[in-house]
Amino acid sequence: MTDEDLHWQPASTAPALGDDEIHLWRIDTGEHHGQALETARAVLETAHLARLARIRDPAQHARAVRAQAGLRRVLGHYLGEPPQLVKGANGKPYLDARQAALAFNLTTSGELALLGVRRGSGPRAELGVDCEWIRPRARLAAVARRMFDPATCAAVLAHPEEARLVPFCRAWTALEADAKCDGRGLMRPRAAASPLPRIAHCRPAPGYIAALASPTLPPRARWRALALVDD
Repeated sequence: MTDEDLHWQPASTAPALGDDEIHLWRIDTGEHHGQALETARAVLETAHLARLARIRDPAQHARAVRAQAGLRRVLGHYLGEPPQLVKGANGKPYLDARQAALAFNLTTSGELALLGVRRGSGPRAELGVDCEWIRPRARLAAVARRMFDPATCAAVLAHPEEARLVPFCRAWTALEADAKCDGRGLMRPRAAASPLPRIAHCRPAPGYIAALASPTLPPRARWRALALVDD
């Protein structure tokens, strides 16, 4: 087992979550393996469905509905009630003050969504998760030079051109997870009071790579990988 491999256990409900644990949930969002679309729609509020209706591409819309339904289903299992979501100053979703002892972050890519959940609140418990479907992309070197710090850029571009894709995706997911951890987004500088997160990678499915970021990231032995299945 490499440092990226996790054993994904099928789960239809949430197991007990310890104070120093992270639970990672893999949610299939594609047509063939994801939840039935009408079943997923039934979980979401009318206002949320209206927002998702702005996604014009039918396949992307269906994947977004399944991801958001999976998010609400999983959080509801931990909370014992429907989650009440609010947005922070920069748009990052949180649970409202009454449910705020649970931190989470959701990412989507291709036909997969990945949800990280942990106990705690405040800056030290913040969690950022990003996942990338590893596929060819244009202008990889130009993006690396614009978005990565000099050392990371140099490390990616040190690989032969035909071998840069996986190192690029590792660096990109780390960058995104870091930016999602405190909710600042990619183009905003880190706030002076924002703690620097630790970052670790995992492989949620063949052809994908993901990164987790948190100032207090538990060791890998305290992660639990769960694949959401129907009740």
